[in-house]
Amino acid sequence: MNFEGKVAIVTGSAGGLGRSHAKALAARGAWVVVNDIGPLVGIADAATPTGVVAAEILKAGGTAVAYTCDVTAGGDVDRMVADTIARWGRVDILINNAGILRDKSFAKMDLVSFGRVVDVHLMGAVNCTKAVWPHMVTQGYGRILMTTSASGIYGNFGQSNYGAAKSALVGLMNVLAIEGEAKGIRVNSLAPTAATQMTAGLIEEEILDLLTPESISPGALFLVSDEAPTKTILAAGAGVFAVAQMHESEGHYLPDFARSAEDVAAHWAEISDMATPVNTASAFDQTKRYAERVLAQTMVAS
Repeated sequence: MNFEGKVAIVTGSAGGLGRSHAKALAARGAWVVVNDIGPLVGIADAATPTGVVAAEILKAGGTAVAYTCDVTAGGDVDRMVADTIARWGRVDILINNAGILRDKSFAKMDLVSFGRVVDVHLMGAVNCTKAVWPHMVTQGYGRILMTTSASGIYGNFGQSNYGAAKSALVGLMNVLAIEGEAKGIRVNSLAPTAATQMTAGLIEEEILDLLTPESISPGALFLVSDEAPTKTILAAGAGVFAVAQMHESEGHYLPDFARSAEDVAAHWAEISDMATPVNTASAFDQTKRYAERVLAQTMVAS
């Protein structure tokens, strides 16, 4: 899988998963912007964490530049993308990896902490995606990767803020994949479980040893490659890769004369039957399917 000639921005790449993704892309020929927070906005020197990663890439024979900015600052993100275009002429790949944790039970969590986590994960990804989107549209090519989480898909105690943000990223992916399809832009999500600074102290040591960032990055590279699917959630950890999907039951029609709350309860077994799950391409497709179901039932009744 060759990334030569491709320009990639990887946020939150001073360490952990982002560092692994950035180095893996560079090793296959991509020109990489190593992004993370720092005291200044702009090209970072070798003494900064981002500069260290960029130096590692350069030492290995790759091409990289370190750029510090907070992804929640939209103007700074715009500047990073503009500087990347000025330097290399295009942006082909964006990996939205930057994130933070502020774990507490919902009852004990303050709303400042809740908002900050949503701001970094969700709005950080929005800012970066908004900045690269017009360039990808113009060039007719783009690969965008959101970083979601099992906490956003399935839930996890003490992570209402993180789970809400990570679930929102799946919703963002779903819409952008639809909007980007005709423009050559594919948008996917990675749901990693890896041992990083964010997971330190949360998982047993013997399990942490298996959950290396490097065991995740092959999935990330596939999702930003020419061969990538779109609108796909890839879960990954310890070398295991799995696709996560959202399904609906086939549904059960209740006519006007039998549509009370009691009727919903009485027919719950049919309503919740997942024996024949349905994949839905968009919200409009769901509406259309419901309408077709009602019309078919009406024709049978008449």
